[in-house]
Amino acid sequence: MGVNNLKLGIPKGSLEKATIELFGKSGWKISVNGRSYFPDIDDPEISCSMCRAQEMSRYVENGTLDCGLTGKDWIMENDSQVTVAADLVYSKVSKNPARWVLAVPKESPYQRPEDLAGRKIATELVNFTKRYFAERHIPVKVEFSWGATEAKVGAGLADAIVEVTETGSTIRAHGLKIIHELLQTNTQFIVNNDVWEKDSWKREKIENLILLLKGALRADRMVGLKMNVPEANMEKMVSILPCLQAPTIASLYHTDWYSVEVIVEQAKVRNLIPQLIKFGATGIIEYPLYKVI
Repeated sequence: MGVNNLKLGIPKGSLEKATIELFGKSGWKISVNGRSYFPDIDDPEISCSMCRAQEMSRYVENGTLDCGLTGKDWIMENDSQVTVAADLVYSKVSKNPARWVLAVPKESPYQRPEDLAGRKIATELVNFTKRYFAERHIPVKVEFSWGATEAKVGAGLADAIVEVTETGSTIRAHGLKIIHELLQTNTQFIVNNDVWEKDSWKREKIENLILLLKGALRADRMVGLKMNVPEANMEKMVSILPCLQAPTIASLYHTDWYSVEVIVEQAKVRNLIPQLIKFGATGIIEYPLYKVI
């Protein structure tokens, strides 16, 4: 291990696969060897360690790790003093932040947090939930849940739960209803405060990492479009083309046609292509992107 070495934390568990895939798209190959907690990475200036997202901010705060990826929720749960260098929203289910919500039985009379005064709440996010209700002067008993939190209410072990969700489908499937949102959370790239403020080499390395991670995330939502457009329809065509700045346009050899290339959001393509065809576009090609910086 060289003098210049960045100690990077990779979250083990639900974020593990998505994180490794994101680094792969960004240019760093991370290989997990069986049950090892020290994955290989194809960068001699980085050493990786794996730990649960729930614990990541503690290890970054105390300097065991220089930086790592974890949820905003677990930083708040641990009340960790770390530098948040970047927000990184990525998920198998959605591209939106997850939510910690208060849920109760579908047929219960509870409609708002105040209705749970004197009641028992089960959650994995114990410290944050205690602070949340205490700040609103609502007396509740908060108990730690090791898992299967949605089942706690049905089993009579709690009156309500605070649980993380992206779509709410699992909560509804357990006969519960959401009555309040406590927190929106997403993945954050966190850095030890001393590293961020005092180590210029590590800070630059981290900033370069973040630049490419964000570029890969941005590219995941976008595609490139290429097409041929007749000169007579060029102005109308350009007026409907979304793009990062302006379309790239080049004349086709010895014709009154042009080649047009743009970068657009993938979600817009299905509505955009029929419009392009109406304006005479031909040879339309859609292609994936790896990074958009």
